[in-house]
Amino acid sequence: MGWGLVIAGLGAIFIAVASGAGSGSSVAFVLGIGALGLGLTAGSGAQALQRRADGAVYPGPSPLLVFGAVLAITLVVGFALGALGGLPEGPISALAAVLIQAAILVGLIALVVVSPGALTWREMGFRRPGPGEGSAIADVAWGVALAIPTLFGSALLAALLVGLLGVAPVSPLPAARDPVEVLVNLLVAAVIAPLSEETFFRGFTTTAWARSAGARAAIVRGAVFFAFVHVVTMVGSDFRTAFLTAFIAFAVRLPVGLVLGWVFLRRRTIIAPIALHSAYNAIPVLLALGAVTARS
Repeated sequence: MGWGLVIAGLGAIFIAVASGAGSGSSVAFVLGIGALGLGLTAGSGAQALQRRADGAVYPGPSPLLVFGAVLAITLVVGFALGALGGLPEGPISALAAVLIQAAILVGLIALVVVSPGALTWREMGFRRPGPGEGSAIADVAWGVALAIPTLFGSALLAALLVGLLGVAPVSPLPAARDPVEVLVNLLVAAVIAPLSEETFFRGFTTTAWARSAGARAAIVRGAVFFAFVHVVTMVGSDFRTAFLTAFIAFAVRLPVGLVLGWVFLRRRTIIAPIALHSAYNAIPVLLALGAVTARS
């Protein structure tokens, strides 16, 4: 049923694109995306059940399959909200979008990974450090301490690439006009995004790939996946600009993903990568808050 829905969804999307503009095409496109999301969700669950029956080391669905389902369902919800009027552009709209995506992401992990018994939340790092493993405070300290050199290295790499290629990626956060909007951006960047993304990319993805392919492969795959997901929707005024912008954003996020994966497997809890991700995102936003406060 899952693969049948995927085929039907892709067919509807193809028909909608081939038909051109129009209300019927829009409806077919949204229905196609919805069927694709349901099909990928069902396929993920079926894959988990089959791998468990086969006695696989990691008896769960492919992270790529789960991400496809997350992306499709998030798009459908976005189209629905847009049809209802949506929210005005700005930090509040970004906050709502991140909250919706986080709910879908965590919900799908619970449905197709935890529910079939592929991984438990504890196995994905949601646990207190055991005897001899330090403490949660030490995990936070690890993350915050690593965030500063990681951010410095990323900024240096970004400056080098921007200077060489002549294009610069735009901030994923909307522009803030006052301190309140900066604080909303801080909530998105330093709290919600690190929690949801580390749950998916480190807790789920890196754990799954570490079991099936080993720790080193899991860190590299997870970093590439993490960087790719963050640039897949980037656009530009022309193909060259879009490609170079995506390339710079990918190259800058790749080392961040490597460090996040390493610290996750090194500390064996989700706390350290969340702290690193949070501090890494928070520092630029706090600098922006200082600039906005100084202007006002």
